[in-house]
Amino acid sequence: MKRLTFVSTSLALAAAALAQTPPAPAAAASGAGGPGYQSERSFPAIPQGPWTGKRLPDGQPDVQGHWSNTIANHNNFTDPQGGIINDPQAAGRRPLGPREQRAPSRVSDPPDGQLPFQPWAAAKVKDFQEHFNHPTQPQYVEPLARCAPAGIPKSFYWHGYEIRQYPGAVVFLFNSGTRIVHLDDKPSLPEQLKLWNGDSRGRWEGNTLVVQVRNHNGKALLGRSGEFVSENAKIEERYVFAPDNQRYNYIATFDDPEVYTRPWTATIPARRWTEKDKPNGWHFEASLNTTSGQPVLERDERICTENNGGFGRGAAVARSR
Repeated sequence: MKRLTFVSTSLALAAAALAQTPPAPAAAASGAGGPGYQSERSFPAIPQGPWTGKRLPDGQPDVQGHWSNTIANHNNFTDPQGGIINDPQAAGRRPLGPREQRAPSRVSDPPDGQLPFQPWAAAKVKDFQEHFNHPTQPQYVEPLARCAPAGIPKSFYWHGYEIRQYPGAVVFLFNSGTRIVHLDDKPSLPEQLKLWNGDSRGRWEGNTLVVQVRNHNGKALLGRSGEFVSENAKIEERYVFAPDNQRYNYIATFDDPEVYTRPWTATIPARRWTEKDKPNGWHFEASLNTTSGQPVLERDERICTENNGGFGRGAAVARSR
């Protein structure tokens, strides 16, 4: 793929970092079901450019379908395949191997892959990490354990999800909630209204969906590693779809002076899942049915039980045995 000239410095750095790393062969992770299932250690850059694929009646590029990230889940934001930080059960798990053999940080700018925290914010994240596996106070319980929405950007690597499109809107059906990106001139929400997934206003630029996000409540965490943004953060997202419509890269810049010393960028690769793939209970949670002789994929209804394991509870159970 040709390298892309992005419209901002942070996005250019992200593209350059990806272009220097060719996609590695997928090596199935523990419990994995095949290529693209929490297994990629690298991924290709996707240039921004014209859309040459199928379009919907309203002119939108047709990107509907089932998608998921290709790296790992939300255990660790800056070391996606590095496991839960301070995991008390780490000794019984498969050795991770050298850091350079794992997927890169989701932070693509700064180039070192680390978040440029204000000192007070870095201390808050460290405190969360030290208490996550033995939460003694409410602030140490990850919000997903209480069935809250995953928020931005964690919804894109929590579970698989579905994209649907309607005239004037792109809709994401996440495992932990629904998000609407408005493409029309609908007025933005009043500033005092705050949502887990914020208020999104977008537009298509060729193969790229560009979204401005405001009005999020700042309650979601970026992972079990405790990183966060404030409710005053400004987020610009770019969903850059490949010409074959089988992959896209999510590239989002976060501008949040309250928490960070400078804007930073996250890059998350995603792949498409179809009826040819086997459902696996995480990245592809769907049932294959038939309507009028045609295969139809339907997402299962989400069931969430508060503190449903793996959010500190698992460690507590292990210590009690």
